[in-house]
Amino acid sequence: MALVRVRYAPSPTGSLHVGNARTALFNWLFARRHGGRFVVRFEDTDTERAGEEAARAIIVALRWLGLTWDEGPEVGGPYGPYFQSMRLDLYRRYAERLLLQERAYECYCTPEELEARRRRAQAGRRPFRYEGTCRHLTDAERAACRRQGRRPALRLMVPDTGTVEVHDRIKGTVSFDNAVLDDFVIMKSDGWPTYNFACVVDDHEMRISHVIRAEEHLSNTPKQLHVYRALEAEPPEFAHLPMVLAPDRSKLSKRHGATAVEEYRQMGILPQALLNYLLLLGWSYDGTTEIISLEEASRIFDLDRVNRTNAVFDEDKLLWMNHQYIKTARLHRLARLVVPRLAEAGVLPDMITLGEFRRLRRILALIQERMHTLNEAPALIGYFFGDDVEYDPAAVARRLAGPEVPDILERAADNLAAAGDWKPDVVEQVIRDTAASLGVKAAQVIHPVRVAVTGVMVGPGLFDVLHLVGRERTIRRLRRAAARLRAGELVATVAAGPTDGPGSP
Repeated sequence: MALVRVRYAPSPTGSLHVGNARTALFNWLFARRHGGRFVVRFEDTDTERAGEEAARAIIVALRWLGLTWDEGPEVGGPYGPYFQSMRLDLYRRYAERLLLQERAYECYCTPEELEARRRRAQAGRRPFRYEGTCRHLTDAERAACRRQGRRPALRLMVPDTGTVEVHDRIKGTVSFDNAVLDDFVIMKSDGWPTYNFACVVDDHEMRISHVIRAEEHLSNTPKQLHVYRALEAEPPEFAHLPMVLAPDRSKLSKRHGATAVEEYRQMGILPQALLNYLLLLGWSYDGTTEIISLEEASRIFDLDRVNRTNAVFDEDKLLWMNHQYIKTARLHRLARLVVPRLAEAGVLPDMITLGEFRRLRRILALIQERMHTLNEAPALIGYFFGDDVEYDPAAVARRLAGPEVPDILERAADNLAAAGDWKPDVVEQVIRDTAASLGVKAAQVIHPVRVAVTGVMVGPGLFDVLHLVGRERTIRRLRRAAARLRAGELVATVAAGPTDGPGSP
């Protein structure tokens, strides 16, 4: 196989959609699998919609995913620039060549004239097809059009008969009848190229060997093949990927929830988890696990394993996969990832000391297997920090409502204050001795202590929790909870809080 050169060529009109991210991933993997080059370029000839801000957002999203490119924006390369808006002279040269070779011609039809013909076709329930009105204009007729102030577009001459075949690595051979095509515009009257022309020129100039893109572009391919033939250039191999659909099998859109890579980043999804999930959307793997690293995927990826059928995006499966990556992540990395979210929630300051960072790692070790997204961190570990506790009404009602609870909490606080050490095993022994001295079961102390200190009924092992909450903070919370219960403040506050739903007290 010759040197593999693939490209990801988004139109910078919005955020990086997960379907487009999968296209970028498959291109990246194919290049890495075959020792080739992965090129990024921006097709920004849609001057009304494309913008620098969207291009920047796509670049940031690709870098966050780890899909670094060998040639393209911010990297450079031998075939730049990598924005179509900076390559206009190149397209004009190619278009002039086709015009001189009489493979393209000037079209002086105005937008208004074309729209009128389109409406007539619709009224007659016929598909609109440009009739070749300007194909055989004489020099005198063209001169007359110019005197009228008409600026020509350039149209490619397309055969009226025969077929054009697309040999697709995924779809197989797909035939298109030339009779349903028309002499399509390659250069607009304002001097800007159309998509089907510019992308062919770029793929040819950039020596692209394989075009791996979304299935929606399959209908563009016969036009592009006609451009290749007119240029007497060898087309690349094509591979059109099946669509990514919503669970109801409609096109994935915002009405189904998040659709952009940046949205999943904000939700607390890890890039490795998102890439792993996207890899399995429409790609078959016969291994024993669904957890596949990017490095492993780059060794085994092959276009022959891409399914022909559309894939369904299941966010629950993505969350499950994210959970698998979080629970096996190195604590140092996990801590770095959750610090910004803890800071945003007001749990920690933006900058923490090395000692605080080490304590955070120990705390995360307790709850790591419970986390499904990074955004869950503040709720899961917020009680380890600060003095205030946010009490769950159900936890208070079930564990702190008994008249004996204030005495239990105060006794536990006294005994913990007198403990000689603050290791988990020592804390455990003090709590169990407290229960024995009160003549109650250990659970009758453990459960109220957990709620008084953490505000919730469930969590990691209590003795590890108290150890990391710290002696002073634990004792202070126990005494405060006991005092508030005696005064009726805690129960009253909870009773006035939000309900859990219909029928809640």
